Amino acid sequence: MQSVIGGAYSGRRRLVAERFPRARWHRLVKGEGAEECLAGHAGREVLVVDGIAAWLSAALAEIPDDDALRETWLRLLDGLVAAPCEVVLILDEMGRGIVPMDPAARRLRDHNGWLAQAAVERSRTAWYMRHGLCKQLK
Repeated sequence: MQSVIGGAYSGRRRLVAERFPRARWHRLVKGEGAEECLAGHAGREVLVVDGIAAWLSAALAEIPDDDALRETWLRLLDGLVAAPCEVVLILDEMGRGIVPMDPAARRLRDHNGWLAQAAVERSRTAWYMRHGLCKQLK
């Protein structure tokens, strides 16, 4: 698995599209797990998974327990790591800027950061995008 992380409009999608021009893209939606991402995917192709922050936001609304929520996104990541193809995750950086006062917004930011850490830990390669510039972290 590979991860590309950066803020909004940092160039993540462009970078992935240039590096993997024949990849199949999947936008993760509410309630999906790794099985749904991989359904119908030929093992020879690269699979790009996007929409993780929106998926996480929907999960936050449905799963009030932080430990249960963590287990949900860990299952997703572990399923993608075990995929029979190369998976590239596009992750949102939310750690730069003002910490939200709203508890729900802080919870999203916290879980997004923990999810990103777990994804990068499981990734063979990780890139950070900022202002259209790419730096390989791992």
